[in-house]
Amino acid sequence: MASAASVSSLVDEVSCPICQGTLREPVTIDCGHNFCRSCLTRYCEVPGPEPEESLACPLCKQPFHPAGLRPNWQLASVVDNIERLRLVPTPGLDEEDVCKEHGEKIYFFCEDDETQLCVLCREAWAHQAHTVRFLEDAARPYREQIQKCLEGLRKEREEIQRIQARENQRTQVLLSQVATKRQKVIFEFAYLSQFLEEQQSVLLAQLEALDADILRQREEFDVLVSEEICRFGSLISELEEKNERPARGLLTDIRSTLLRCETRKCRRPEAVSPELGQRIRDFPQQAVPLQRKVKLFLEKLCFELDYEPACLSLDPQTSHPKLLLSEDHQRAQFSYKWQSSPDNPERFDRATCVLARGGFTGGRHTWLVKLDLAHGGSCTVGVAREDVRRKGELRQRPEEGVWAVRLAWGFVSALGSFPTRLALEEQPRQVRVSLDYEVGWVTFANAVSQQPIYTFTASFTQKVLPFFGLWGRGSSFSLSS
Repeated sequence: MASAASVSSLVDEVSCPICQGTLREPVTIDCGHNFCRSCLTRYCEVPGPEPEESLACPLCKQPFHPAGLRPNWQLASVVDNIERLRLVPTPGLDEEDVCKEHGEKIYFFCEDDETQLCVLCREAWAHQAHTVRFLEDAARPYREQIQKCLEGLRKEREEIQRIQARENQRTQVLLSQVATKRQKVIFEFAYLSQFLEEQQSVLLAQLEALDADILRQREEFDVLVSEEICRFGSLISELEEKNERPARGLLTDIRSTLLRCETRKCRRPEAVSPELGQRIRDFPQQAVPLQRKVKLFLEKLCFELDYEPACLSLDPQTSHPKLLLSEDHQRAQFSYKWQSSPDNPERFDRATCVLARGGFTGGRHTWLVKLDLAHGGSCTVGVAREDVRRKGELRQRPEEGVWAVRLAWGFVSALGSFPTRLALEEQPRQVRVSLDYEVGWVTFANAVSQQPIYTFTASFTQKVLPFFGLWGRGSSFSLSS
């Protein structure tokens, strides 16, 4: 059985270019192309050149003379053989490939009119002065234009897909941030609720104590007043009786009786002692620390909602060999013993420092550093540019790309252009570092008391990373968000 490709090839060989049917009485013209005799005869009858002028081949446009038609008996025999073998059924033309005016197969395209033409249309006077090409030749530049459009559209689609992926990722990040803030609000308000309940219990207990003291003093006052009333009642009765006696009886011991009445002064007790009254007046002051605590809570909550907690881990590729990192890279401890570490370009070789992984190129971020300093030890916390010096001596100051404070045993210093010792109410054991990249603030605060420590103002133009330095045997620090 002949393959589809073979059949298609045979069909092309035995088809008339004008009618697209199987060649009938095939004739060959001067250029070598074959046509049905009847098709070529009709083609020659189309109005156009004078009878003595040569005609052009419908396919290649080479001139030929109608008198030069030669029957192609060999091709006619091939056609007969193919039809007998029924390898090629009489083909029917697709309506879309046929000229509606002449019923002939469409071969050409008029670029002036942008219309598709058959052989007869092409020879019509309407298209004689027009640019007419074979369909494939005419389609080629349009295919190239389409290809360019496709390339541009594909690039645009890829760009949209990249934007979609980026925005989807950004949306997920925002959703994650919202979820984190939601959990933070729930946790903090649960803590505040518990704290307020405890404080309510304390204040109510103090009020109960005041109630009890008031009732106790009132009872003591009632007893004392009752005794006084009794004593005065006895004197009054005695005087009334004395006054009702005759003169002789009235004068008996009258002076001693009057003396007792005159010297019996009324004590003026108070139902509530001045001390208890002062305690009642001072009670609102008991709520002042609570008010301060709630205000501090709200400030802390607003701050933590405004700044994104940073999940940090120390980068072992940057740590000085004297720093021992924990397996989870959340803690560093100083040791005088050098660790066996490769001398890679990222590692500090003189300054006993380490950087955190990741870094920041924008946004607001905060993290917590817990200190455990031995006597004489010190810890430096802050941020540093990504290109901070790793080899040789590092002067930790803004000019060198480091914005940090040093917490030592008994004092704290801001490492500006010139170190400045800071006066603080207490030595921080936990330091909160906050970075506002766009504004250019690096802020340090006591994470327990929320007391501000220091704020650097800078202008960041590249990635910055959390920076840590440590000195002193047994000294260490750990990270927390």
